[in-house]
Amino acid sequence: MSQELWLVVATVIGIALLLFLIMKVKLHAFVSLLIASLFIGLASGMSPTEIIEVIEAGMGSTLGFIAVVVGLGAMFGELLRVSGGAERLALTLIDKFGENRAPWALGFTGFLVSIPVFLDVALVILISIVYSLATKTKKSLLFYGIPLLAGLAVTHSFVPPTPGPMTVAAMLEADLGWVILFGALAGIPAMILAGPVFGSFISKKIHLDVPDYQKLEEDVNEVKESKDLPSFILIFSLILIPLVLILFNTVTGAIVGEDSTNMFAEIVQFVGHPFVALIITVVLTFWLLGTRRGYTRVEVQDVATRALEPAGIIILITGAGGVFKEVLIESGVGDVMGNMVVGAGLPLVVAAFVITTFVRVAQGSATVAMVTGAGLMAPIIEINPVSQPELGLIAIAIASGATVLSHVNDSGFWLVNRFFGMTTGETLKSWTVMETIIGGTGFVIVFAISLFM
Repeated sequence: MSQELWLVVATVIGIALLLFLIMKVKLHAFVSLLIASLFIGLASGMSPTEIIEVIEAGMGSTLGFIAVVVGLGAMFGELLRVSGGAERLALTLIDKFGENRAPWALGFTGFLVSIPVFLDVALVILISIVYSLATKTKKSLLFYGIPLLAGLAVTHSFVPPTPGPMTVAAMLEADLGWVILFGALAGIPAMILAGPVFGSFISKKIHLDVPDYQKLEEDVNEVKESKDLPSFILIFSLILIPLVLILFNTVTGAIVGEDSTNMFAEIVQFVGHPFVALIITVVLTFWLLGTRRGYTRVEVQDVATRALEPAGIIILITGAGGVFKEVLIESGVGDVMGNMVVGAGLPLVVAAFVITTFVRVAQGSATVAMVTGAGLMAPIIEINPVSQPELGLIAIAIASGATVLSHVNDSGFWLVNRFFGMTTGETLKSWTVMETIIGGTGFVIVFAISLFM
């Protein structure tokens, strides 16, 4: 067996080992990724000392960016949750759109809320509004729930600074502005098709009332008094600040060049860097949603500290993904895989989607699928350099592959199943199809864009 063929075989066995450890052994994804990386390193002929050095380099280079951004984003999202900002967005949009177009309002609410807030947390916050609307109108929960879920799922996977696309961007070394731009361009049509459009269709096929076990002693349909919530303009502005700053930095860099000595360009590049953009946003959030609204500094600090607990898990998995990527590059596997992709004539956007979809379907977790997909694509891109806009498209192709075909091995599947009181079959017909529409639409859009680059 030739060395090149053995490297491919070793990589396939390493990925199979990763899936086995996660799916059968139920080992944590962080540990599983490290073990798979060790196996591929040893099988490819790297020395033990070299492998340890690669692990340190891969973890450090990835977390140097991700730890800061995910940590700041988690703090922002938690204070938004505690202050009632998510409810304010939903109630205001429903009021402006009108009750007849409430599904559209919920879709855009989910799209905005899931940028700073984790999907499962956002669903817990907003589900009472869905219950209230469904009870009032006697329509199926899915009529309102699917649009909300679609909005949450789209930005959860497509638009930084949510951890998934942020991780992919960091591992591919893609400019965050392009990822945000293409994430929005692909995400909004995906949300519309999978949300209000599909929700209207599936709600006529499956009628769901509020589950009995969700009817608590206090009326579950009751939401916070509107007067107690922060203003819509304030919440909307806080969410937009980091996105606008990062995008402005990308546009300025494309016009004047990244290495420009122009003073204005340097200021924009500094303020528009994800670190600075998120620090500005978090500090404003601490003041405007925290101390200015009556929270003590100690309470704001407690909220920020609590936000880092779930973020820590994501940061570690991301770091292990960086190790996986670095091992593939240093072992020579990346060169072989890159040459195979080029020889097959497969567009990188397509390769990214197919690889990530396989991992997603096999083990369920969108985060692990993104990390693994990015880890496999990064070494391929090393020997097939592409422009920053193309890297942005590849990042969204990976996000799309990590979204499709959510089924029984995905924790999100059972979260939705429980909140909506569905059978497994009903969840497959609603949630799984919705996720597939999102991922499929996202991929079609970025692939179409890639044809013109």
